[in-house]
Amino acid sequence: MSIHMHMRAVAESEIRDDHTWLAAFMWEAWENHPDEYAAGIAESIDKVWGSVNDLYAAAGVLDADADDSWELPIYGGRPVAHSAGADPSNPPLGILEPPGVSQAAGFLARVSFDELWNVAGAKLVWAGWDEAQVRQEFLDYHRGLQGFYGRAAAAGHAVVRAVWA
Repeated sequence: MSIHMHMRAVAESEIRDDHTWLAAFMWEAWENHPDEYAAGIAESIDKVWGSVNDLYAAAGVLDADADDSWELPIYGGRPVAHSAGADPSNPPLGILEPPGVSQAAGFLARVSFDELWNVAGAKLVWAGWDEAQVRQEFLDYHRGLQGFYGRAAAAGHAVVRAVWA
């Protein structure tokens, strides 16, 4: 079974704050994910997105006086509630508005992956897994998120998230 967190950059003016509409929009985006990924307007993380968030939480350990912008790349923003007529099988959805996208991009641009990994990496390598391979996977996710949020922030876009199971 494959589970992914799918992120899509979109102009805030194009978003309808309606779960049914947004689920259809994100489903179409998921169907076009390879093209949208290549265009730099989409990103996805397989079932380890919670662990990527745990990696970013190490930023609070590194700098206790820092703001909480480490929370934004994975779980930031607000959930979109199911409307009365929404299909309950539609995925969980969230929206991170442009100011939050800019904060997430700023955090990802300034944080040191190596410092985060030194604090949190040992907890992210599961028994029997090759540490170098796991580190590379997380580094690839980090670099992907850096680019994605950087482009979205530069365009003034919001980011919509869906979890596909």
